[in-house]
Amino acid sequence: VLGPLNLGEVGSALGLDGGDAIDAHLVSAGLPGVLRTWPHGMPALAFLEQECDDPAAAVFSIPESTLLAEFPAPDRTRRILEAIGSGDRTHARIAATAGGGQGALPSGTLSPLLRQLVEDKRVLAMDQPLSTHPGGPALYRIADSNLRLYLGMLRAANEQIRRGRPASAFRVVTRRWQSWRGRAVEPLIRESIAQAMVADDAPWPDTEVVGGWWNRQFDPEIDLVGADRAPVARRLSFVGSVKWHEGRFDAHDLADLRVAAAKVPGYVPGETGLAVVSRAGVADGLDLGDVDLVWGPEDVMAAWAPERR
Repeated sequence: VLGPLNLGEVGSALGLDGGDAIDAHLVSAGLPGVLRTWPHGMPALAFLEQECDDPAAAVFSIPESTLLAEFPAPDRTRRILEAIGSGDRTHARIAATAGGGQGALPSGTLSPLLRQLVEDKRVLAMDQPLSTHPGGPALYRIADSNLRLYLGMLRAANEQIRRGRPASAFRVVTRRWQSWRGRAVEPLIRESIAQAMVADDAPWPDTEVVGGWWNRQFDPEIDLVGADRAPVARRLSFVGSVKWHEGRFDAHDLADLRVAAAKVPGYVPGETGLAVVSRAGVADGLDLGDVDLVWGPEDVMAAWAPERR
C-alpha cells in the first residue's frame, strides 16, 4: 500500500511550516495529485480561493473521482458517506440521515455497511472513547481529510463554481473553515503525539495509544487521552485539550480542561498528566504548573521531522 505524504513531507514539498503546513495537510490529505497543483509557499485558504476559479481543479476532481470510482451508484453506501461527511458521527444519527424520508436505516443494514467501509474500503475511521472503563458510543469520520473536506464543504462550493459564482463558492469555504478545521485536526494531533512518543520526544514513554474520550451525553468531549492500551486501558498517562483557532489558550480553557479531565474514568489527580495543544499558543502569564505538555504548531511539525522518525 502506497500511502499519502505525511505532515513533514507536505510542509517540505510546499515550503510551509507551522500552522500553514498543517492546514495544507488537512486540505490535501498528503495526496500528490493535489500538492502538484499547489503554488510553493501559498497558505491553504489562498489556495482554495484560487481553486474556486476552476471547477475541474484537483482539490475538487480527485475526491469526486474517488467517489465515482468506489461508489458509482447513489445507494445506501453513498448516503452513509454523505451523512458522515456532513457531520453525523454516531450510529443513530447516521442511520436517521442516511435513511432519508423512508425512516432510519435498520441496525442490521447499517452496521455491516459501516464495518465494510471501515475494514475493507478504509474510507471511514471508527473512534472509540479511551479510558479505563468501556462506555460511550463509537464515532465515525471520513478517514481521508481531503474527501472529508469535499463532503463537508467543497462539493457545495463546486456547485457554485459550476454556476459561474467563484466568489460565492469561496464564501462557502470561509464560513465553514474554522469549525471544520477544528474537528479535522484532532486525529492528526493524536497521531503526531503518538509519533513523538515513539521517538522518545514527549513525556509518558509508556503510552502506547493516543485517542479521545466522551460519554453518552458528549459532555464533556476530551480531545486527547494517552493510555497503555485501547479501547479499555489499564492506566491513563495523560488527558489533554486541542484548541485550534485564532485565540490563545487561556485560563478559562485551562479551567475547563481540569474539570473535564476529572470526569474521565481512570484519571488520577496528581498522577495523570495534562496536555495542551494550541494553534495560537497560550495566554501570557497563564499558570501551567500542572500541565506537562504544551504544544504549538511547530511542535506538531517537529514530530514528523525525518531525524525523529
